[in-house]
Amino acid sequence: MSQDNELNTLKRRFRGYFPVVIDVETAGFNAKTDALLEICAVTLQMDEEGWIKPATTMHFHITPFEGAVIHKEALEFNGIRDPFSPLRGAVSEEAALKAIYKQIRKEQKDTGCSRAIMVAHNANFDHSFVMEASTRAKLKRNPFHPFATFDTAALSGLAFGQTVLAKACTTAGIPFDNREAHSALYDTERTAELFCEIVNKWKTLGGWPLIDNQTEDTDGSV
Repeated sequence: MSQDNELNTLKRRFRGYFPVVIDVETAGFNAKTDALLEICAVTLQMDEEGWIKPATTMHFHITPFEGAVIHKEALEFNGIRDPFSPLRGAVSEEAALKAIYKQIRKEQKDTGCSRAIMVAHNANFDHSFVMEASTRAKLKRNPFHPFATFDTAALSGLAFGQTVLAKACTTAGIPFDNREAHSALYDTERTAELFCEIVNKWKTLGGWPLIDNQTEDTDGSV
């Protein structure tokens, strides 16, 4: 593999981290007490020329965990009328996260990355719900970094002067339908497009590849 091709890998681009775009829909704002109702994950890939794009999409409706708090106003916001309806085809937190984590670990290994890192819009929110659900499900093999994230709200604020997902996408030239918003699947797909647009724009402007002096960190450092 040539030096240029070696640089054009997810492993080298993100310092050994494997970026995965996540969005969740919930029944409130408290990750410890409020129900996780929907999750979507989109993995990313990089071609031989160094352009990043979406790869695999995984989407699950989730059954509220036992004792979960469900706020009516949250359901009105995300359009989930009945979290317990069998028509949702919902699965447990454990089943959803196990399936997502299995695919992440596979693609992470295939790319030679050492750990996954979450990409999300206002990432602390999504990260906290995923981490709490993982704890409840007693999943020991959580591939995500315990605290580091890529937040597209901050990145799009820098790149496009917009922090709201819909406005950032529109400014970036990515079609956004507000009628479809607040679905984990739709929002994750748009967030993935937005992140890829920002990363690829930086490459277009000459910001990548940099001098080949990067090192990988496999411990808990950022």
